[in-house]
Amino acid sequence: QVQLIESGGGLVQAGGSLRLSCAASGRTFSNSPMAWFRQAPGKEREFVSVIGWSGTPTYYADFVKGRFTISRENAKNTLYLQMISLKPEDTAVYYCAARSRYSGSYYDDDQYAYWGQGTQVTVSS
Repeated sequence: QVQLIESGGGLVQAGGSLRLSCAASGRTFSNSPMAWFRQAPGKEREFVSVIGWSGTPTYYADFVKGRFTISRENAKNTLYLQMISLKPEDTAVYYCAARSRYSGSYYDDDQYAYWGQGTQVTVSS
């Protein structure tokens, strides 16, 4: 099993930056692809980015390409999401997740059995 705890969220002005972290415990972190999802009020949870167990490959949702960077440090059992040029529409609760199923696409949340509690990101205009 993997336990996940996100941090780094907060309130930032449009155009600002934040770095989210996801601390993992458990034996399987370094062997698991990891992803970030987000959920805005009144909307469904959506895929943001994913990273392979070794740090590659990485994939991004179109709406964050060029602005967000996913990375990981397996020695520290930590996943990151560097966010720049933030927009008000990036406001959401951000979740990290560990992939445990391979019956569908990396952007489907049903492929991830382990989730953190989420961290709130609010971008003001």
